[in-house]
Amino acid sequence: MSAAVGAERPQVVSHVQQALSYTVFDCKWVPRSARLLCLGSAARGTGLIQLYELHGARLELLREIEKPKPIKCGTFGATSLQQRYLATGDFDGNLNIWNLEAPEIPVYSVKGHKEIINSIDGVGGLGIGEGAPEIVTGSRDGTVKVWDPRQNDTPVANMEPVQGESKRDCWTVAFGNAYNQEERVVCAGYDNGDIKLFDLKTMSLRWETNIKNGVCSVEFDRKDINMNKLVATSLEGKFHVFDMRTQHPTKGFASVSEKAQKSTIWQVRHLPQNRDVFMTSGGSGSLHLWKYEYPAQRSKKDSEGSEMGVAGSVSLLQNVTLSTQPISSLDWSPDKKGLCVCGAFDQTVRVLIVTKLNKV
Repeated sequence: MSAAVGAERPQVVSHVQQALSYTVFDCKWVPRSARLLCLGSAARGTGLIQLYELHGARLELLREIEKPKPIKCGTFGATSLQQRYLATGDFDGNLNIWNLEAPEIPVYSVKGHKEIINSIDGVGGLGIGEGAPEIVTGSRDGTVKVWDPRQNDTPVANMEPVQGESKRDCWTVAFGNAYNQEERVVCAGYDNGDIKLFDLKTMSLRWETNIKNGVCSVEFDRKDINMNKLVATSLEGKFHVFDMRTQHPTKGFASVSEKAQKSTIWQVRHLPQNRDVFMTSGGSGSLHLWKYEYPAQRSKKDSEGSEMGVAGSVSLLQNVTLSTQPISSLDWSPDKKGLCVCGAFDQTVRVLIVTKLNKV
């Protein structure tokens, strides 16, 4: 691992800090706007959605929406840029879709899971990715479900443990490979270190591996291209970058792993404007900015003549400690390069500016 040269290194600047009176579990930029959302749990056990607008060096609270159950996660990914509806997963297993202009009643609602929805992702909206507008949810009940909001109540796909297999808590889900109308995959990470790749075109398990520690976050570098890279972060401070271009019949995908810190890596988010740069957020209240370097050749033939992938390397561009508590959520602005929001368990949301990203 090498560090970038001092003067040219990106800097992570804390631009605005906003104290919250509740526990924030997720934060999201509203696409095509200077607005952001905080999702979480109020002290009295209800759910909160707060909508803020960035005005220079301050955040103005535009709206606060209270819901019956604490809200764990959200995505705009399955909706159009015109609508910008927010899909959320809550502690009771409900999947709801909200029109933030009229948030009293959800535009879509389904009791998706028996237990908490830990993770949610959307694809087919925001002009990103081909195919249907779909939402994937992963839950403590061990199932991963894919929903098309145009179809009532029943998931279009349900990945659950086979008979006799013990159910594992699914902590994270992500869409990928949505580069045409037919192709699409879902990656899911579980509390026992399992990573499973489900092919939605063939409705089959395409690949699985185990990273020996609970999988906190998975993300493809882009949802809307042929699978290229996947980052998975773990409970004990390691992350793994898988090269998803070449799948070997027995060895699967090549990967490189990096011990980023001593504590849990809660999330990974790729920079929308550069898929080889990504940020990880940690249990120690720190953020690490990384760059992936491709090898000279991304694949080679093994002794049997089968193509196998070759992993690249990662370098640390910058790291900063912002909080004494874990930074549990992270989101890059899709529109303004280097603008980022993160939420931590010190009940603070921070807007960050990462400089010099065009130099890396």
